[in-house]
Amino acid sequence: MQRQAVKMFLNAGCAAEYRKRHDAIWPEIAALLADAGVSNYSIHLDPETNVLFAYLERRDDHRMDALPAHPVMRRWWDHMKDIMRTNPDGSPVAIALKEMFFLA
Repeated sequence: MQRQAVKMFLNAGCAAEYRKRHDAIWPEIAALLADAGVSNYSIHLDPETNVLFAYLERRDDHRMDALPAHPVMRRWWDHMKDIMRTNPDGSPVAIALKEMFFLA
């Protein structure tokens, strides 16, 4: 099992909308992530900076690399791009964080 953490960037004033959209997460997105080997996925907000911290675990044989090409993922990114900082391809700007400590 691998642990992964990233930071993303929410647009100012969009916290309530971000929560609303994730409270109504599409079943297709949840299934896609699970099928790709993702589990224990959580996202946290620092309201002072609008930085989102995401943590997930993934199987060693995960298939996350295929997610950007999947039509459901592309639709989700399109659904979210008005409230987040995004790359030219519509994906969220996500900066990988380096693990500095782990206690099992």
